[in-house]
Order: sequence, then structure tokens, then C-alpha cells
Amino acid sequence: MSNHRKAKDQKVKSHPISLKAPSARAVAVTGNFCGWVLEGHPLKHDSNGMWKATLSLAPGHYEYRFLVDGEWQDDPACSERVPNPFGTQNCIFRV
Repeated sequence: MSNHRKAKDQKVKSHPISLKAPSARAVAVTGNFCGWVLEGHPLKHDSNGMWKATLSLAPGHYEYRFLVDGEWQDDPACSERVPNPFGTQNCIFRV
């Protein structure tokens, strides 16, 4: 492993992400940080209907969306968005 790669790995930071979806059976987050795979990163729910995960990512800005029971959903808590090729918008977070 090169020194450049080691230095980059040390910059990885935790980024919490959550969604209130009390009636959902399954929630995942996917985006350009994982190649938009449909499996994404599964979130775990608590007894209050909050779904949560912590992503480990290098600093930067990332586009994402939630998959709630197999349906695309925006993050209502996200104020920064960009249009996507499907006529909807991707949410953005910064690490």
C-alpha cells in the first residue's frame, strides 16, 4: 500500500444518517458513495420508528437517496439537492 493510500484512509470519517419511517419494513441508503447499488447500506430501526446507520466515508460531498420498502424516497431533512436523470432529485450530504 502506498503512503498516499494510507494518508487517504486516515481521513475517513463517520457520517450518521437517519430517516423517520415508522411504518417501513426495510430502509436502506444508497448513493454515489457505493455505486448506487440497490442493496445500499441497510438502516436499523428503533422503537420510535427512526431508521439509522453510520457511514464511513472520505471527506467530500455525496449524492444519495433512501430506498424504503423498495421505493425511492427523498430525505425530508436534507435541504441541499441536485436534479438526477430520472426527473427527481438526489439529496446531498457533506463529510
